[in-house]
Amino acid sequence: MKKKLFSLNREPLVIYLFTSLAFFLILIRLIFLQLLNHETYKKMSDENRIRLIATQPIRGRILDKNGVILADSKFNYSLILKPQYVNEIEWQKYKSKISILLEIPTDLLQQKYANGLKNNKYSITLFDNLTINQVIKFKENENILRGIEISRKLIRNYPYKTVASHLIGYTQPITDMEFNSLSEKGYKLNDLIGRTGIEFVFEDLIRGEWGGEMIEVNSLGSFQKSLGIKPSKKGKDIHLTIDLKLQLVAEEVLKDKKGGAVIVMDPRDGAIRAMASKPTFDLNFFSKDFKPEKEYNELFNSSSKPLFNRALNAYDPGSVWKVVTALAGLESGRFPAETLLETKPCITYGSQCFREHNDLGFGTIGYEDALRVSSNTFFYQIGYGVGVDEIYNVSRKLGFTKLSGIEISEQENIGLVASSSWAKEGRGWGSPGRTPWVPEDIASMSIGQFVVQVTPIQIARAYAAIANGGYLVTPHLSKTESQLFLNKKRKKIDIDPNNIKLVKNGLRKVVESGTGVSINYGVSNLPPVSGKTGTAEDGEGGSDHAWFVCFTPSDKSELLVVAFAQNTPGGGSVHALPMAREILKAWNINQ
Repeated sequence: MKKKLFSLNREPLVIYLFTSLAFFLILIRLIFLQLLNHETYKKMSDENRIRLIATQPIRGRILDKNGVILADSKFNYSLILKPQYVNEIEWQKYKSKISILLEIPTDLLQQKYANGLKNNKYSITLFDNLTINQVIKFKENENILRGIEISRKLIRNYPYKTVASHLIGYTQPITDMEFNSLSEKGYKLNDLIGRTGIEFVFEDLIRGEWGGEMIEVNSLGSFQKSLGIKPSKKGKDIHLTIDLKLQLVAEEVLKDKKGGAVIVMDPRDGAIRAMASKPTFDLNFFSKDFKPEKEYNELFNSSSKPLFNRALNAYDPGSVWKVVTALAGLESGRFPAETLLETKPCITYGSQCFREHNDLGFGTIGYEDALRVSSNTFFYQIGYGVGVDEIYNVSRKLGFTKLSGIEISEQENIGLVASSSWAKEGRGWGSPGRTPWVPEDIASMSIGQFVVQVTPIQIARAYAAIANGGYLVTPHLSKTESQLFLNKKRKKIDIDPNNIKLVKNGLRKVVESGTGVSINYGVSNLPPVSGKTGTAEDGEGGSDHAWFVCFTPSDKSELLVVAFAQNTPGGGSVHALPMAREILKAWNINQ
């Protein structure tokens, strides 16, 4: 009996201890929730009752030097069906009404509808790129088309389609991987980001900032009140140095070429007035939600490589390189300004006889006449006499073997100019010490073949230095104060001004009575032009390349043109020179 009474007396104690323990645990949990994790749970609570309706920013425009729009943004209107609100019987009625109202084939509507159901989509796009008239007609009848609506989306628009495509560049939605790192900068899923060209280089300025409205909702998700609106911030406009009139001519002169490039530049400060590359591509392709497989393959898998910017990639320069060899001979002191050399049908170096392009020779001539007639054997002798490293050193001073400084450097190739150390190290493909320099190399190098590969933009810089009296300029696409670029982007090169003047005189003779004389055909009132033709064997085994470089006026030059026709046999004077002539004509008319 006593034992039972003792057991009953312990029950309140057990209950008390259990209750105390439970209360203590609850207290600990409250401390954890209210004090230690207050901010975390407050944020979760706010997210449950607060919604953000994001507002997409308008991307900044890209404009030419005169304010002509090269890239902007526009709204794309799409007809959307939400199948959860429309049954099969209703769809058959709607399909006929939509077809008549918006003049869209019923077969197309049915195909889009069936594909959407097959892929279990909650929102089916029936038709893209609605016109304003179609939008208005729909809005007037939307009350009888339940479950169908207009979707509005901001897309990038390029009014001139293929014009200046390589330098303008394009945008694409960011990837999931990119979003993980860019979300902290304000990017959203499926936000646009510049991929190439100006769109890529000036992404931070041009993209703008997202805005939106913060609203409060109840437990059912119904709107209660607005908590504030933050307007989206438009991106900054980018003003280019490009002149659309010259750009259109540059694109036109490339139309009948297999491939090539045109660069038009102000040799005083490096401002690019036009830059075209062929083949080109339609920038608006990247703004499409649906990209047809055929168009995709033509762009990304084509052997013609339309995305490849030929203005910034390297090729054999041929005779336009002879100005470098000339300056190397003059600067070395071995072949001073008064040098006269006998030209011949061919000259043997190593095991090969390197020919004169007329197979006869031009008699005994000096630098200016050698440039005028583009003598090969004259420059073979200069190059062999000074050696590979003298040519290499002068080329470095003129901006070769390095990036030009142009903003779109992600597309640029530094090219190749051979040197003795390059040969000793294996020429980029062999073992050190196993690929020595041979006599044939210097002959090829002297006239810009095989062991020399340079880009049209590098040629533009080098010739600009001759045109402006010895300043290496930085090519640029973004419009800025010219004086700022004159002060910060011009560099005096370590080459005797008298030697530059001698070469410049030779380039003037090329146009007056040499290989470039036809530049004046059919052109009236054109200021004096200086230039150089070039025909280059393709080191990769294709047909010859055609080059022509010129600047005008000859004395105080304002415009420089590089015309390059890839794998277009027949000579620079036949194919590249006429391209440059059209640029000069257009420029001269607008002066």
